[in-house]
Amino acid sequence: MASQDWFDKDFYKTLGVSKDITDAELKKAYRKLARKYHPDSNQGDAKAEAKFKEISEAYSVLSDAEQRREYDEIRAMGSGARFTAPGGSAGGFEDVFNRFGQGGRQADFDEIFSMFNQGGGGGSFGSGRFGQTSGGYRGFGGPQKGADVTARTTIDFITAAQGETITLQAEDGKPFKVKLPAGVADGQKIRLRGRGRPSPDGGESGDIVVQVTVRQHPVFSRDGLNLRLTVPVTFTEATLGATIEVPTLGGDTVKLRVAPGTPSGRVLRVKGRGITSSKGTGDLLAELQVAVPAHLDDVAREALLAFQAAEPKENPRGEMMAKARG
Repeated sequence: MASQDWFDKDFYKTLGVSKDITDAELKKAYRKLARKYHPDSNQGDAKAEAKFKEISEAYSVLSDAEQRREYDEIRAMGSGARFTAPGGSAGGFEDVFNRFGQGGRQADFDEIFSMFNQGGGGGSFGSGRFGQTSGGYRGFGGPQKGADVTARTTIDFITAAQGETITLQAEDGKPFKVKLPAGVADGQKIRLRGRGRPSPDGGESGDIVVQVTVRQHPVFSRDGLNLRLTVPVTFTEATLGATIEVPTLGGDTVKLRVAPGTPSGRVLRVKGRGITSSKGTGDLLAELQVAVPAHLDDVAREALLAFQAAEPKENPRGEMMAKARG
């Protein structure tokens, strides 16, 4: 919509509000009308669709402080006014450009658009704002896309791993469904094309952007598509070796072989038991941690003292100390 049209369209009247309306009251009035005339609520009603475009166009201008100021200044020149070209004929923007193009010199954009600044200062050419419809300066001739809407949801760890279709509530209170893919990660954003706010001038609707928060699991954590967990083993299991069971995210268990002399921090891998998504399947990574007993009875203490007397006289910190000394 070119600024010339602003002389002819009373956006305040379109929305049924006064010129001194506050931003909050303006938004409330717009939402009320938008619900009434929204195409989803008036399937096949061409008049309702046209009315919805009118109120969206009006709100897009009046809800923008800079555009509202420009609009008020242009309207203040006089409702129904036209720029007058030399010779007395009524014209629009073409006449304005013709006037500055006569006399064998190229028009100066700043000089042309300074006409809109007379009497209080309006928008300049550099501001890039003369409407939001397909005929306006904004977008260089293309219709404006509707605004995106942000939604948030928090899901548990297993739901994120397996995927699920959930129901959320839109800004207008209406429910909508979103399919969470298997393997969705914490902080990931899912975009629903064309489900956001409508365009003010018949263009493409905006999107709904759903931001996902995943609750932590008490046992498992994510490492890309891999699942990690810490598995305690006893001193004797780590020293002598053992076969142990560890849980998987699905609830069943798998058996792992702990080799004799296994230290804390060693990671055992179970192929294909991680997260499965469209990008592939990860593994289960089990990090072993030697658990030191907090309490020993007399029998266990005597046995451990006997082992201490019999164990190899090796200093496990010897190599570290040598390297530290350089």
